[in-house]
Amino acid sequence: MSEGLYTVIMGVRDFLKEYFQGFWDYETPKMMVIKNRPLGVIYRAVQFLVITYFIWYVFISQKAYQESETHPESSVYTRMKGKAVHGDDVLDNVEYSHPPEGVDVISTILRREFTYDQRQGTCPEHFSVDNANCTSDSDCFPGLPNFDSHGIRTGRCVQYHNYTFKTCEIMAWCPIEEYAVVREPPLVEAINFTLFIRNSIHFPKFKVFRVNVDSPPGMKTKKYLKKCHYHEEKAPYCPIFRLGYIANQARENFTELCRTGGVIGVFINWDCNLDLDPSHCKPTYTFRRLDPRKDLADSGYYYRFAKYYDKNGVESRTLIKAYGIRLDIIVHGQAGRFSVIPTIISTVTALTSVGICSIICDWIMLTFIDKNEVYSERKFDEVGKKVKEPTDTIHTEFSFIRSFGSNHSDLSDGVPL
Repeated sequence: MSEGLYTVIMGVRDFLKEYFQGFWDYETPKMMVIKNRPLGVIYRAVQFLVITYFIWYVFISQKAYQESETHPESSVYTRMKGKAVHGDDVLDNVEYSHPPEGVDVISTILRREFTYDQRQGTCPEHFSVDNANCTSDSDCFPGLPNFDSHGIRTGRCVQYHNYTFKTCEIMAWCPIEEYAVVREPPLVEAINFTLFIRNSIHFPKFKVFRVNVDSPPGMKTKKYLKKCHYHEEKAPYCPIFRLGYIANQARENFTELCRTGGVIGVFINWDCNLDLDPSHCKPTYTFRRLDPRKDLADSGYYYRFAKYYDKNGVESRTLIKAYGIRLDIIVHGQAGRFSVIPTIISTVTALTSVGICSIICDWIMLTFIDKNEVYSERKFDEVGKKVKEPTDTIHTEFSFIRSFGSNHSDLSDGVPL
């Protein structure tokens, strides 16, 4: 065996032997009193921060002593109400509110654009569509699909209505919307329309059921809801909101919403501390615009639908492009109640975290203050199996404990700082 290999083997053996013997050693902290004012200030400051964090944030703010539930069962029902005079017509909620089922998404029409008397046939494509302009039939390929097109091309190049230029002919519902659209003025009276939101929530872990509708003592709920509007302090259990109030809370201009439409989120938040009476569990409402702002190309909210009818034996339709406000009702809920287990866990965590103070101060002491290694010599002792000259013997009922000097050192004197 070569000398180099033998040296490696012996080194590995010594390392394993030393590791095995050290594995069974027991380490215990040694108490030292170091009278150093800057170090003491740092120690108490870190202690104060740790204790303040656990008392104020963990226990008071986050309520870490409670068992919590963050996924409640929820149900939402909505209803829009209001009347408006629009030209010669009187509009009610059947005309402008969709869908009628009262789900957690509801929209109201604020402005409409009509294209009357559309029929299946052929007509010129609108000139704004890509490659729609032409000079001869060879510029129009029949059946060529186009995402922006209003129909299927016939392959002919025809005059664009009463204009001098030509566009490709298409098979579609004619006349097309861009050419024959009739725009109505916005429904400004919709600012006073009201939205009723009934929300029920259930926390199955705690068997608590709450509803956001209630009436003052001595008054029937049905009668109360006929004349109330939501107010955070005066009427927190009257979930009836004016559209103008919703737009204002979402920091949106209602006139601008009438022009482009928009999507607004109605957030209902239940934050319930069940250590109190369940009657203190009240919902809070916030409102925020959800769709892209008006400075983007495709902002706002609109949709199309049609009304079909028979005219002189030919199927016809009126195409309606509706701009409006879509309201998305989004419910969040959490509840908590005192429990022994999370309280014990949080308390033990807090007490354990206080040990960070000693670790930080030990690092500062040994790194920046202990220039002459006076502290490290006192802090780290190695006690072997055989110790000479025991100074004291303490007899007990079963055995005796030998104490070799005090493990509490006071380094207040004779240590250069």
